[in-house]
Amino acid sequence: MEYVDLRGDTVTKPTPKMRAAMAAAEVGDDVMGEDPTVNRLQELAAEKMGKEAGLFVASGTMGNLVAILVHCQRGDEAIMGHLGHTFLYEAGGASALGGVHPHLVPNQPDGTLLLEDIQEAVRIQDPHFPPSRLVILENTHNRCGGVPISLEYTLQVGDLAQRNELKLHLDGARIFNAAVALGVSARELAEPVDSVTFCLSKGLCVPVGAVLCGSREFIQRALYIRKQLGGGMRQVGILAAAGIVALEDMVERLADDHRRAQMLARGLAGLSGLKLDTEKPLTNIVFVTLETQTFATNRAAEIAEQLARDYQIKVGVVNPHRFRMVTHYWIDDEDIHKTVEAFEKVLSKPA
Repeated sequence: MEYVDLRGDTVTKPTPKMRAAMAAAEVGDDVMGEDPTVNRLQELAAEKMGKEAGLFVASGTMGNLVAILVHCQRGDEAIMGHLGHTFLYEAGGASALGGVHPHLVPNQPDGTLLLEDIQEAVRIQDPHFPPSRLVILENTHNRCGGVPISLEYTLQVGDLAQRNELKLHLDGARIFNAAVALGVSARELAEPVDSVTFCLSKGLCVPVGAVLCGSREFIQRALYIRKQLGGGMRQVGILAAAGIVALEDMVERLADDHRRAQMLARGLAGLSGLKLDTEKPLTNIVFVTLETQTFATNRAAEIAEQLARDYQIKVGVVNPHRFRMVTHYWIDDEDIHKTVEAFEKVLSKPA
């Protein structure tokens, strides 16, 4: 049974061209630096991000964790947003595995951290406090609605970090979505940061993987950390081949995902009982909330179950009244119309 799966862009499967490239990939032992396809992907990724080197890792979460463990020692502190992926959805890896203390500052609705909040979070040198070492940004910002973070803002944070002798890491899981939405290159968005992770396995449709980019010295240290985390994957060129196709062919088409997210938002905005975070999403993520005065507690989970059972549509449930839907390569215009119609039918039924 085929489903319209809007739970996330992580559900994407490789394209036919990717499958062909994977089948034909030349491989070697990547831990020994001998996989030519991985080496090519890493070089291409570094060029796209404007960095000296890249490192293929199993996931964006691994890329972020490796970056934190390179930049910070045990007992150091990393400044990050309270709605950031690194804080909310990465199993506390920085603390559990690196002894790195998170210093949370509030994310603004546009995904940014106020410059004054970052500055205030920087510790003075005092044996009572953990040393501040790192600032982490996220672009696009997932929990804030997939909003792209501007180059101007990132430059400001980069300048602040330099003045305070801090490193700046970018969780750029969807940095190519941000670049397409803002009309700039991913290289420009990554220019102010010391390191950046981007996912291949979301909107770019690769089945597995992410790339961490930074200076050659940074990546050399990251190699050791990746090995410690069990990330030495040997003949992984089979996966890297799909990543090369993604970077060469899949970036510009992300605009189609953004257009369809706006179609979905417009359609849902016209339905009684629903409230959208924004009626014009800037990228591929749509958040929509049930009006609590209309629908009972846990109604979102019930609606999601009905959509899947009766209409073969899968949507994400964030909380008892809130949905998250993400457009991607395998969602077309007809799927959007079908989803809006299904929501209308389910919402019209009594709870």
